[in-house]
Amino acid sequence: MKRNRIIISLLVLILSLCISACLNQQASTQKIPIKGSATLFFHGGGSSYHAEEHMVKAAENAGVTDSVIRTEVADNGQVTLIGKWKKNAKNPICEVNYQNNRQLDFKKHGIYATNVVKALQKNYKIRSINMVGHSLGNISIMYYMLNNVNKKGMPRLNKIVNMAGHFAGLNFEVPEDIRQPQNLKLDKNGKPNKMNATCRQMAKLRSIYPKNQVKVLNIIGDIGGKTDGTVPNVSSLSLKYIIGNRAKSYRVMKFTGKNARHSRLHENAQVDKALIMFLWNK
Repeated sequence: MKRNRIIISLLVLILSLCISACLNQQASTQKIPIKGSATLFFHGGGSSYHAEEHMVKAAENAGVTDSVIRTEVADNGQVTLIGKWKKNAKNPICEVNYQNNRQLDFKKHGIYATNVVKALQKNYKIRSINMVGHSLGNISIMYYMLNNVNKKGMPRLNKIVNMAGHFAGLNFEVPEDIRQPQNLKLDKNGKPNKMNATCRQMAKLRSIYPKNQVKVLNIIGDIGGKTDGTVPNVSSLSLKYIIGNRAKSYRVMKFTGKNARHSRLHENAQVDKALIMFLWNK
């Protein structure tokens, strides 16, 4: 009789432990709610999330966000979240960091960005997102859209800031499929007279870009000679043709002077103000 009571007690203890473990696991996998849209920042080639910090800090100081985390993306696409958004975070921000910051396979950028969004979705109740890209960071946005525009279950894309984007290519020593064609010109609709392979691929968005959904701000720098010192304005302005007339709104903002240089645009106080006004002020 005593032995039976011991066995029953052990079974009850084991069952209690199992129930407790299940409840703890369920609690740990519950998605944390947020307020507003999550905004993802993508840095440029040869750079890191540090290039995003000036803009993010300006957003914090302006009071438009109260929670910032970072995602580390390995070369194989694995995503690690650094930090946590608090419950009901206001317009939370994610600084994206690519460990391979010189990846020139543009399709991988699309995979990386998709994996970041999915990792955030796994932990947080994300219904809508904004994206900000500088230089090569714009490629993550474009190829994310090529991969996910028509996929169910992905968050709604509300606003995009494209900064110093080389959509029609670069005019220095890079692989041919991303090199800017010589004597590149744009017509009144932003269509390049010549397109490299990656520009043609991005131009597929003309037929699938979400109709009247996404607001786009195209920021370019001009230090003289219609260039930001790294990306010619003509390459950045070809974005108009790539997205066609499907965006909810499309606006170009040109910044001039020494702080409009390619590597300084993301540390420009005027750019900060433009970002904050566009992303978070209605």
